[in-house]
Amino acid sequence: MLDILYQDEWLVAINKPAGLLVHRSMIDKFETRFAMQMLRDQIGRHVYPVHRLDKPTSGVLLFALNSETARKMTDIFTARETKKEYLAIVRGFTDEKGLIDYPLKEELDRRSDSKAKQDKAAQEAVSAYERLATVELPHPVGRYQTARYSLVRLTPSTGRKHQLRRHMKHIFHPIVGDTTHGDGKQNDFFRKKFDCHRLFLSAAGLAFRHPETGQLLQIDAPLESSFKDVVDALGWSSLAN
Repeated sequence: MLDILYQDEWLVAINKPAGLLVHRSMIDKFETRFAMQMLRDQIGRHVYPVHRLDKPTSGVLLFALNSETARKMTDIFTARETKKEYLAIVRGFTDEKGLIDYPLKEELDRRSDSKAKQDKAAQEAVSAYERLATVELPHPVGRYQTARYSLVRLTPSTGRKHQLRRHMKHIFHPIVGDTTHGDGKQNDFFRKKFDCHRLFLSAAGLAFRHPETGQLLQIDAPLESSFKDVVDALGWSSLAN
């Protein structure tokens, strides 16, 4: 059963587990479980996805319950009239806060984007971050004698594919568990130390004005247990509730 965070007659939001695709995709043609179909079966109604989360990312995922509300919510996302907050564990000690304004070229998948234009210009991409906590572990990883990590809050104002993962790599603080844009040695250390094989990125909150009622809606998602257990082990329990 999916954890439903919010539901009314127009919208429903779930806390998507890491490792679950939003809908059927050629990116992973052998996958048989999808959030869209699971939610439809759970509530007995057709649902319309209005945004996306990467398969390895957990957290707030919103659906509309009719096509007209879906269109309105898509317009809200396109107009950047939402506030999205994520929590992540990253390599190293970041600055206390910062703004990453770094355009990104579109990442194309060999299977699903084979007919897409291959030479598009880089698109505007902006992400803010705030450091919430740090920890230094007495374990050598790679060429360093200790392992340093930061817990950060990330706030993207654009929605490019893998934006947060690529932006944190750009400033040399990749997200732990990222097998595409991350640090393999740090990922291996986390797997062995915490017996956890996930991407440490969670969509913690989503705020927007309701397309039908006009009320400001804030939807928050608790950390999945696989993420929270590591946060607790690092001594950050009070910062990620």
